[in-house]
Amino acid sequence: MVSNTKEIALEQAIQKHLTGHTSEELSGSPAPAGPGPFRLGLAADFDAEYALDTRLFWEFLEATQSKELAKLKARNPDDWQRKIHERFDRLIKKNGVLHLLKKGLAVDDSFFALMYPAPLASSAAKVHENFAANIFSVTRQVRYSQTNPAEEIDMVLFINGLPLITIELKNAWTGQTARYHGQKQYRTSRDATQPLLQFGRALVHMAVDTDEVFMTTKLAGPATFFLPFNKGHNEGEGNPPNPNGHKTAYLWEEVFTKESLAGIIQHFVLLEGKSTDPLAKKTLIFPRYQQLDVVRRLLSHAATTGVGQSYLIQHSAGSGKSNSITWTAYQLIETYPAKMDIPGARGLDQPLFDSVIVVTDRRLLDKQLRENIKDFSVVKNIVAPALRSADLKSALENGKKIIITTIQKFPFIIEGIADLSDKRFAVIIDEAHSGQSGSAHDNMNRAMGAGDADPDEVDPQERILAAMQSRKMRGNASYFAFTATPKNTTLEKFGERQADGSFKPFHLYSMKQAIEEGFILNVLANYTTYKSYYEIQKSIADNPLFDNNKAQKKLRSYVESSQQTINTKAEIMLDHFIEQVVTPKKLRGKAKGMIVTQNIEMAIRYYKALTKLLADRGRPFKALIAFSGEKIVDGVTYTEAETNGFSESDTRDRFDENDYRLLVVANKYLTGFDQPKLTTMYVDKKLQHVMAVQALSRLNRSAPKLGKRTEDLFILDFFNDVADIKTAFDPFYTVTTLSSATDVNVLHELKGSLDHVGVYEWQEVEEFVTRYFANEDAQALSPLIDTAADRFNKKLELAEEAKIDFKVKARQFVKIYGQMASIMPFEVIEWEKLFWFLKFLVPKLKIKDPDQDMLDKLLEAVDLSSYGLERTKLNHSIGLNASPTALDPQNPNPRGPGPDPETDPLDEIIRSFNERWFQGWSATPEEQRVKFINIVKSIRAHPDYTFKYEANADPYNRGLALEKMLQDVMLKRRKDELELYKLFASDPAFKAAWSHNIEQVLNMRLDNRPSA
Repeated sequence: MVSNTKEIALEQAIQKHLTGHTSEELSGSPAPAGPGPFRLGLAADFDAEYALDTRLFWEFLEATQSKELAKLKARNPDDWQRKIHERFDRLIKKNGVLHLLKKGLAVDDSFFALMYPAPLASSAAKVHENFAANIFSVTRQVRYSQTNPAEEIDMVLFINGLPLITIELKNAWTGQTARYHGQKQYRTSRDATQPLLQFGRALVHMAVDTDEVFMTTKLAGPATFFLPFNKGHNEGEGNPPNPNGHKTAYLWEEVFTKESLAGIIQHFVLLEGKSTDPLAKKTLIFPRYQQLDVVRRLLSHAATTGVGQSYLIQHSAGSGKSNSITWTAYQLIETYPAKMDIPGARGLDQPLFDSVIVVTDRRLLDKQLRENIKDFSVVKNIVAPALRSADLKSALENGKKIIITTIQKFPFIIEGIADLSDKRFAVIIDEAHSGQSGSAHDNMNRAMGAGDADPDEVDPQERILAAMQSRKMRGNASYFAFTATPKNTTLEKFGERQADGSFKPFHLYSMKQAIEEGFILNVLANYTTYKSYYEIQKSIADNPLFDNNKAQKKLRSYVESSQQTINTKAEIMLDHFIEQVVTPKKLRGKAKGMIVTQNIEMAIRYYKALTKLLADRGRPFKALIAFSGEKIVDGVTYTEAETNGFSESDTRDRFDENDYRLLVVANKYLTGFDQPKLTTMYVDKKLQHVMAVQALSRLNRSAPKLGKRTEDLFILDFFNDVADIKTAFDPFYTVTTLSSATDVNVLHELKGSLDHVGVYEWQEVEEFVTRYFANEDAQALSPLIDTAADRFNKKLELAEEAKIDFKVKARQFVKIYGQMASIMPFEVIEWEKLFWFLKFLVPKLKIKDPDQDMLDKLLEAVDLSSYGLERTKLNHSIGLNASPTALDPQNPNPRGPGPDPETDPLDEIIRSFNERWFQGWSATPEEQRVKFINIVKSIRAHPDYTFKYEANADPYNRGLALEKMLQDVMLKRRKDELELYKLFASDPAFKAAWSHNIEQVLNMRLDNRPSA
């Protein structure tokens, strides 16, 4: 004898585990209860018309609700079964099986529960007895079709005769897989018009083999969309080897238990849609494996370890975090302690948490929570918003169990948690979606002069940690932080500390797995970079000295922010978008693009350039801009609302409309903006670390209905190298860990250095903190801060380098203590006091770069003589590191202003700059310049130049004339300049940039500029 590796062996293995029976249907007679939790159903008992196991359906009602049946039988002695069948059939066609399982079945004056819910820890004995009366069963080879009685489905799971899950089994050992053959069978060989397979008649349909599981809640023929229901392996798709059996044994050993299935029905499965929509138009949500797993693990850990814990959930975009958070929030309010000797336990019949606080900036999550609670909870109206600590107290007094707040208001809620020390809280932080609405500067910061930085620049994780820095995270709260991109400080705050001192997430669903399973797209598959090349000319006779490094940065900033440069790039972006996205009608003509710029000023300049270009081309579509606050550019004040022509709160929704295809941003919308129609991104901004991942991931949302594929994605990057992007993504591709904890002793060193300078007296620090926490008016605080600031700015005889050193160290102290205060296992009250004082002092410390005046003069001493772009890599696919990446703790080493600068003459700085940046083709900078100048001379010598170009007042006709002259010149010179001609003829982006620069030089005023 050899092992049975056929499909039937898998059926038998599942049946054996669920029922304890190994025989085949016991010769057609009903199976007695076996050692397994399930009964073995008979295929002959399945009624295809009503999609019911009628024997077990009637058995359940007779055993549990005989009195209700008796009432119906008394009035309808001959047709009571038909009456129930017809009522059942009408309601299940209207509402689906989920509704009947939760709400029961009313027939005349009788009411029948069709499923008894699983008991909670606080439930009475009767609830436990009722649940035990449920009949879970599994039937093999179910003949489900009324039109073709020979068609069979391999397995169906039932509760009380009602179908829950249909299963098609395959065996990879015989060349049949769930991924291909199982899904194909459901799509093409199973009649979805039959009652069992109609939408809503079963909760989910699964294709299963020994290696993988796939599921769908709606069979739609060839259009049926299956989702993986796999655990993941090596942080990717699939399942790990199982030392005790098949890789997919978790399905029937863990998921198909009575308690698990009842919990899924009660707490996870959702029927989404308007109440007025017919059943067929609604969406049935069945949890994916990682969603089910993370929620259950969090609940179990909280129940066994109590209040005061921290959890980091690293779930990639595409993991379904919204539903995971919703399910976690709802079930945490019903979590009871497993034992009395855990923190926060007040009795085994008392919930562990009085309230769940959800911290998010997603408007949709608020709506989602409210709607889902209606389905899940018997108690209504238990969700409330909270913007102040007083709101938190009020919500609790009014019996609100789930309280929603924003990250901007989170500090006030932290205060409320500390004040309500007799209450127990679970705080769920949805930090990854907090960057789309800007930062709310509090009144105190404004009153104390905290500056006017871009309000969209604050990193959401930094904001969370800042809110928690005051050590008010006491033992009366547990924190559940969801993020796709944990930073080192986030790992240290919320991660699990390992025996070796490192930190790791509590639960992982990686970017790699999300990409491999098809929930998000690989944004790095088509990555193109452009190299800027430009030449700077001196416009003065002198040759002054400058700090070389600073001068190089200043020159590049000057070039990249000039309107000439922005116009060139904007034209390349628009040409590409129209030719490669709009014209081919990507995503059925609905594809959109995002332009990412360095700051708000550049965003405004880009928007103006694009708007003009679109107007010149007859406005084929419109562009929008997104930024917070006000910005003055060239003496004009701009706001997002005034620029776009409608309210800032409407930008997100208006961008979804077909008329708007491009969105220009600086920092806003780089995180937390889900727009599945985004396919293209143009990057003109330095992207590093978490920001690079969050920004570029705006493209990764799938859109199955629009046919969005990885091939549709495209990134055109004018600023970053491929290597830098890879470095940013690698840590978050699989699991992110932290190698060790931060050494906080550096705070002693920083404080010692700061105290020694004499900018503040310690009694000033003490008085400021006393007044600040007494909630005194800002006018009472200002004199203390102003006195120290005046001492620093005017009275102390400090060299500029010493001032720079003090301010650098003060900033470091504020940042490091702010991040570490709630993590440290001890308190240093002097650190806490100095933190609050420096937090308001630093913005008022004025330092001046000793070279700044000279650097300002640098820009007056140079001119931009030429600018162009060369595509350096087309559609590069950036491969990521699949090995786990360990981040280092934040570097707290105090540092001063650095070594003395190296100074060089202006001539040398310009020569060095041009060598670095004027790099087109394979020629030297001087050769490039000669080529460029020769082309310009040839155009000026063209017979049409004077009449059709120079003397022509019509810009449109001038443009046509230049295009023809340039084509003539390039054709004549192609033998001498073959490499240049190839670029000109084959690369539309290069041609546009080249033509634009030729035109710039032709129109250039000749005074004080090099002659061509």
